[in-house]
Amino acid sequence: MASASLQFFAFILALFGVFGDITATLLPNWKVNADVGSNIITAITQMQGLWMDCTWYSTGMFSCTLKYSVLSLPVYIQAARTTMVLSCILSAFGICISTVGMKCTKLGGDTDSKSHACFAGGVCFILAGIFELVPTSWYTREIISNFLDQTIPESSKHEPGGAVYTGFISAVFLLIAGVIFCTSCFKKQQGAWIYPPKQHHFPSTEQDSNAGYNLKDYV
Repeated sequence: MASASLQFFAFILALFGVFGDITATLLPNWKVNADVGSNIITAITQMQGLWMDCTWYSTGMFSCTLKYSVLSLPVYIQAARTTMVLSCILSAFGICISTVGMKCTKLGGDTDSKSHACFAGGVCFILAGIFELVPTSWYTREIISNFLDQTIPESSKHEPGGAVYTGFISAVFLLIAGVIFCTSCFKKQQGAWIYPPKQHHFPSTEQDSNAGYNLKDYV
């Protein structure tokens, strides 16, 4: 019962992780640059994401420009696009597979099949968390290195936006959920290996007793 409750807790964490993964992928505020001007029509906030660049004006207007050219983007943005999409796909597969492998559901067949499905779902969550953690870390490193570079003007420097923090948090959720799912399967298999079922050899004892009776009859 405790293992089923732990799996349900991991499933809730995985749901939050998947939602945060998709949100971080689509949000345009991976980089944030605040420029406060004296004119009312001056842009006060500029944001850059994986798929679009957005600008928030002091008048309340909000405009975005899509990044159509992939080859013109920096390498870390191209890698972030690919890995974040893979993370979303793997986390979605993990939700489907772990639903079958959870002990509180009636799907998946016998106990061994559910255990294998639970382990496969945990592996999907761990891979999704790694694929999300790598681009967010790389992206943050690029932002910090450009911010500390003295040759770059102040107007071109950026700070990490909310999408980066969302990516970090959701990656941690996915990793924790994957570890819980994998360890819950390992505990059951390890217990079966350490404490194997006792085998009773009743037929052999009966044969020995019958052999004893036969010898007495011959005497």
